[in-house]
Amino acid sequence: MFEQHLAKLQAPIQGLARIVVGLLFFSHGAQKLFGWFGAEGTVELFSRMGVAGVLEFFGGAMIMLGLFTRPVAFILSGQMAVAYFWIHQPRGLFPWDNGGELAALYSWVFLLFATIGSGCFALDSLLTRKNED
Repeated sequence: MFEQHLAKLQAPIQGLARIVVGLLFFSHGAQKLFGWFGAEGTVELFSRMGVAGVLEFFGGAMIMLGLFTRPVAFILSGQMAVAYFWIHQPRGLFPWDNGGELAALYSWVFLLFATIGSGCFALDSLLTRKNED
């Protein structure tokens, strides 16, 4: 019985999780690009961190809105995997040793969204409905 109640909540919880993860990721890009949210400065746009900031800002916004969730999440999962192996893994093998927990977690969460989709409250569902008409 408990599992049935949870199953009914799957799509709304999935949608809310996508919105929260997208907002958090968006904030990392906003910090890098614009110095928002308590950042101490900005990064150069045409640098690795600048490209990361653009992906985080626009990709996070698209994830938050649920717009092209699967392909965007797949790209962001790859970005975070690259960030883990380029930046964190050289400092140590395991995330708890190299400070890469957040990059690893984002990589896996975005891979999850790439496979399961956006859930409720997503622009993807409006696009799908429009294409069916």
